[in-house]
Amino acid sequence: MVEQPMANPVKASIAGASGYTGVELVRLLARHPAVELATLTSETHAGRRISDVIPSLRGWAEYELAALSPDIADSCDILFLALPHTAAMASVPGFLERSCKVIDLSADFRLHDAKVFEQWYHTPHQTPDCLGRAVYGLPELYRDKIRSAGLVANPGCYPTSVVLALAPLMGVDWVDADSIVADSKSGISGAGRKANPATQFAECNEGLSAYNLASHRHTPEIEQELSALAGREIRLTFSPHLVPMTRGLLSTVYVNMVRDVTLADLTGRYREFYKDEPFVRILHPGEYANTHFVVHSNYCDIGLQVDTRNRRIIVTSAIDNLMKGASGQAVQNMNIMLGIDETTALDVPGIFP
Repeated sequence: MVEQPMANPVKASIAGASGYTGVELVRLLARHPAVELATLTSETHAGRRISDVIPSLRGWAEYELAALSPDIADSCDILFLALPHTAAMASVPGFLERSCKVIDLSADFRLHDAKVFEQWYHTPHQTPDCLGRAVYGLPELYRDKIRSAGLVANPGCYPTSVVLALAPLMGVDWVDADSIVADSKSGISGAGRKANPATQFAECNEGLSAYNLASHRHTPEIEQELSALAGREIRLTFSPHLVPMTRGLLSTVYVNMVRDVTLADLTGRYREFYKDEPFVRILHPGEYANTHFVVHSNYCDIGLQVDTRNRRIIVTSAIDNLMKGASGQAVQNMNIMLGIDETTALDVPGIFP
């Protein structure tokens, strides 16, 4: 059941509303009691109704899609940018000047260092002055900063799963933080809606493949956040894989121990660290994260194990790549920025089976 709308709702606009993350934003915000959708943009489908492009939205969102222009910021209180990497960075200063809060779902403002951005994205950053204004939008780590932010850089899906898996270990002397290996597997929707031979059914069905080994663009984002937590530079081995499923992301993270740790110690540490977090669930000892139980939800499930034989901690972390890995987390950030209960429009379990 949709909650009754509030008086004087927040006006929200979405740039890139016909892509996977944009559609997910429309779906979430259409039932948000404190939000009224203002403008939806799509360069591909401008002039058409969003419900004609995405039939699942019929009866929920009947807005005509427009082309993106700077004026979009004049009609809204908060603007979601669900655009490809580098597509919107030059426009953001103008949006902010119009007193519009911005949540960017691309990688344009996630990295603090413009030189690091250029190294990994192979293009100079067009608005490096904005990097210092952007708050990294992982609520479990930066909730207080997000509250007062004008620009939030919504994290990538892989970094969300890996950083949440490791954050509780960065503040204790239990592990060798230079030994981290993150093995992550994502559903195909993580590649976006744009046509790509590698994500066509015949190319990926019944296959499991690694890609961008030692070169994935999310690597510096993960390292940046782990380094901030550890108080020193951290590097890791990150290995992403494409799995023939629509949604979901599972990371299995390995890190060597430097002192004896029991599974009870580990579970206690994680439960204490995340005790006040509404969307992080620490599983029972011996239970491991499974994408089946988080898809279509904003939850991150974390399962733990201690490999005493090899003196290694193993952390499993499951999210929906389009929800906690993208649009759900963006709505969570919006709620925090606007002083709304952060679980609003997100407090639903995953869909199973």
